[in-house]
Amino acid sequence: MPIVTIQVTREGTAPDRQSITAEEKAALIKGVSELLLNVLNKPLESTFVVIEEVDTDNWGWGGLPALEYRKQLADKRK
Repeated sequence: MPIVTIQVTREGTAPDRQSITAEEKAALIKGVSELLLNVLNKPLESTFVVIEEVDTDNWGWGGLPALEYRKQLADKRK
């Protein structure tokens, strides 16, 4: 019984959205479940997918909060 957790930042995929849509979540669940079926032969009905949306204030890498890290990357590209 696989359990897959997907973590994404809570910011949406377009400027006017604050989270991913129900349709995007459904596509992630379907895609991950089908991948486990195709690669590991795990039945769809035994695969659980959890999507966690994390506020950008609670997400970071490179020693910085996510938005600051992205800002520094953008500044370097200019």
